[in-house]
Amino acid sequence: MEVLHLTPESYEKLTKQTEKPVLIDFWAQWCGPCQKLGPELEALAAENDGIIVGKVDVDAYPQLAVSLGVNTIPALFLFRGGQVEKSLIGYMTKDVLKAKLGL
Repeated sequence: MEVLHLTPESYEKLTKQTEKPVLIDFWAQWCGPCQKLGPELEALAAENDGIIVGKVDVDAYPQLAVSLGVNTIPALFLFRGGQVEKSLIGYMTKDVLKAKLGL
């Protein structure tokens, strides 16, 4: 599955769905670690049908970042059943992500 680029509307819809866990990356174009994390998230999404991966650009949609208290990027939030189950900060490889998320 590909990484989804989210708007406030698609973010709300996606995080409220309950069938699969949803991993959301809060990132920015100018952020070096965010750029480095992008391919790791794409690889994670491509090889793991059990999770939906989405990205929110904090410059385009700052209100979404504020709603979760994001003050450092990249910031990752794992949603299950509409609730935040886990949050992670910073760059990490796909394998580290899988381990931290229990995938």
